Amino acid sequence: MEVEQVLHMIWRKWKNMLRKPLITSNIIENIRNTFRKLNLPPPSLQAFLNDLPRNDFNTVFRLLPGFYKKLHEENGNKLGSCFIAAMPGSFYGRLFPDNSLHFVHSSYALMWISEVPKGLVTEGGEGLNKGNIYIFKTSSLAVFNEYFEQLKRDFTVFLRSRAHELVPGGSMVLTTMGSIKSNDPLSIWEFVGLKLHDMVLDGLIEEDKLDRFNLPYYAPTTDEVKEVIEAEGSFTLQNLEAFRNDWDSYIKQANSDLDKKARAAILSTDIRAVGDPILASQFGEEAMDDLFRRFEEDVLDHMEEEKRQFINLVISLTKKR
Repeated sequence: MEVEQVLHMIWRKWKNMLRKPLITSNIIENIRNTFRKLNLPPPSLQAFLNDLPRNDFNTVFRLLPGFYKKLHEENGNKLGSCFIAAMPGSFYGRLFPDNSLHFVHSSYALMWISEVPKGLVTEGGEGLNKGNIYIFKTSSLAVFNEYFEQLKRDFTVFLRSRAHELVPGGSMVLTTMGSIKSNDPLSIWEFVGLKLHDMVLDGLIEEDKLDRFNLPYYAPTTDEVKEVIEAEGSFTLQNLEAFRNDWDSYIKQANSDLDKKARAAILSTDIRAVGDPILASQFGEEAMDDLFRRFEEDVLDHMEEEKRQFINLVISLTKKR
């Protein structure tokens, strides 16, 4: 049996693993179990972790001795050799040699586009998406088009780059945030924008700063994902599914005893960890405590009243031979 056939059997079951922690460990365990069922010796594995160069990979590397020890304690000699390394760089471009990868997984990264669409601010410095930091139901068609065109450019580059790097028949599983209606995505960042607008009304943030600020973020619909994959042409779409979750579902799953106030505090901390660097660069670090205090106070009430949910897309692709 060819390696690609074995991998295809593994990745068909992959969507059931996506919500578990320690993805690398889960991949290794799944590969080991599949090879054992096929009466094949366990393979040696090389895993590359990717992030932008400014990420501190030393933090990850310090965890590896414990990771390797745990693998050996749990599996003994049943598991082939496993080597983990890091490859810094943007995935909107080449990272690896031709035909060098069998499998690629991207976890909640592709919604971050490579840059804010340039057309959202005119040459005269006027913002087209005034009062918003992302697409909102009040945004114009021009704003939506600018975002979607940027998504198409970036996702095409991503697919083309991975097509060079994967072996024929190699697989990708991509998870990303999505939306049901691209011109009204109902994103949690919309709520962050509402809190910023409140701070403008209270005289704490300059209105012009809000009017000219937009997130480099786009959560596509399933139809938009299909459109780009088909246009690029290197991959066969095996499966595309959308899952809905309340904004605090992952917190409830981790600890069902937490009350609403505690869940809101955790959600605020998590969203701040993601958004603080880019928001603080525009509005100032001194505004962040107030912004996320307001966020924490109202976010779950807003979720319940407006019936807001995360839309998670799981995309399974195979490189054409």
